[in-house]
Amino acid sequence: MLFKVDINKNEGYLYFLFEHKSYPSKSISFQLLNYMVEIWKAKIENESSNELPVIIPLVIYHGKKSWNIKTTLGEMINGYKGLPKDVQKYIPNYEYLLYDISRYTDEEIKGKAINKIAMTIFRDVQTKDIKGIIESILRAAEYLRQIEDKSSGTEYFETLMRYIFSARADLTKKNINEIINKIKDTYPEGSEAIMTLAEKFREEGKVEGIMEGIEKGIEKGIEKGIEKGEVKALGKTVIKLLTKKFGTLPEELKIELSRLDSVTLEIIIDGIFEYKNLKDIKKYIR
Repeated sequence: MLFKVDINKNEGYLYFLFEHKSYPSKSISFQLLNYMVEIWKAKIENESSNELPVIIPLVIYHGKKSWNIKTTLGEMINGYKGLPKDVQKYIPNYEYLLYDISRYTDEEIKGKAINKIAMTIFRDVQTKDIKGIIESILRAAEYLRQIEDKSSGTEYFETLMRYIFSARADLTKKNINEIINKIKDTYPEGSEAIMTLAEKFREEGKVEGIMEGIEKGIEKGIEKGIEKGEVKALGKTVIKLLTKKFGTLPEELKIELSRLDSVTLEIIIDGIFEYKNLKDIKKYIR
């Protein structure tokens, strides 16, 4: 998010950079630094400017474990803390803001309906049991029912359910039917979106992920329907395509990509021409 502001009576910009994490990452400060350098580089090259904008990096975390990692780049630099101050000043260092949304209550999560839905689902998807997840989905459906633009609400609900299906492999057919039955009267568009999404995966032959989860349990479906060699080959294809487009990939990203299921890998391949940078890939990695 880019804002034009006055900084000490001078015109300037604030970039708010949101990096979404569901697990503690020791390399996050270096990852954010790369993003900031790319923003500054684009500013210089595209606008022929020698002035760099202020960037405020924010990390939004919603994992099970508490974030026990220091929020400064200096923590990654070997021996930095022990250096004299007059030596430290020659070494880049900065601090990022961390928002651990797992500690916020429903009342503390404010904003418009879509923002409240996103934050509560991020908070609940890794920490709640199935009953809690269903309650979160029903609450999201209630929020979306109040949106005037029904088309946008339905589209957002479908995106929401894709994310939940991907993140929670323990959802069963019984759970899905319970959700459909509970919202079909109050939010029929939502129940139809779930059934349409399930049918779409069936038609595309991507039964191993969501559809097998609905019928037999997602994890059993993955184990039964996907050959390990096929997933490995898809992973190699994704890495090869991204390397051709963006150059050498970070090793951490390669490892994360190799752990994805075939459905997600195929989605990444389908959208290969649409990605502007590696940040566009991060949304598929949980």
